[in-house]
Amino acid sequence: MQTNYNFDFYSPMNLSNYGLNQSMRYQLALLDNLDHLTRIHTENVANLTCRICEYLGCKKHFIFYATMCAYLHDIGKVFIPHNILFKDGRLTGEEYEIMKKHTIFGYNLCMNDEKLKMFAEGALYHHECLDGSGYPNGVSGSEIPYASQIIHVADVYDALVTKRHYTTHVNISATLQDLIKESIPTSHLVALDALSFSNNGKINKKALRALFKVVIDDTLYEIASTKEYVSHLKDAVSRLTQVAEFDIQRNKQTSQKAREYYENGMKVLLTGNENMNNYKDALKDYKKAIETKNQLIDDLYNEVKILKKLKC
Repeated sequence: MQTNYNFDFYSPMNLSNYGLNQSMRYQLALLDNLDHLTRIHTENVANLTCRICEYLGCKKHFIFYATMCAYLHDIGKVFIPHNILFKDGRLTGEEYEIMKKHTIFGYNLCMNDEKLKMFAEGALYHHECLDGSGYPNGVSGSEIPYASQIIHVADVYDALVTKRHYTTHVNISATLQDLIKESIPTSHLVALDALSFSNNGKINKKALRALFKVVIDDTLYEIASTKEYVSHLKDAVSRLTQVAEFDIQRNKQTSQKAREYYENGMKVLLTGNENMNNYKDALKDYKKAIETKNQLIDDLYNEVKILKKLKC
């Protein structure tokens, strides 16, 4: 009996549209050196970067290039000591300075490899901000390559989603609203939230607007997936309702043969861990799950309305 439904934020996008599966085997092999969470983040950022580029109307070769840079943006973390990379809680000032060096480490790694050299900018610039408040070099405006500006938007968004432990897109608008607000980073943890949108704002507004559209797409996809799951639950309710009806008829019978007839019908309809003793509990669970998922669908539709009104 399955009553839980896990939604993958990034499942709608198939990166193979750009031939990445064939072209990135060498680059992806490097990601095996990253820890599991960093690798997932890297893949998410690449996925988001690719999709943001699509909404920005970028040419196919640029989308491929930006996505490759995004895959490699955090590769320098392989050189960060584990006691810093995996530290619980806020980093000290000294530790944060070491963490910031992953941008330079990643850049050097790429520049020293002929196959990776052209993608080095993703590693170096993905923490730079348009207002000059980023790192490692504090460059600003057009000094930051366009692909890296896009990667920065995807990187911060995915970091916030991970930090806030979202399992659905309900209330995801709160994260995007936080991205719109002007704020000043004061520490490593707060820096993940720090984006401002004055004339000298920290991130590219057009890329953020494109991210809004990507998140709406993902939310609509979650709605469709949840509806499909509800349909599955309804089939299970219908099946177990028939089991219950057979059970009633069985208990009315006086002959053993008639009782066995309805009992065999019940057994045919039962699946998985369901049995004659627990099917009523299973039926209740399925009905409860339908109520929960229908509420989720309503909440997601409301979230879409909020997302469509967001402006930056």
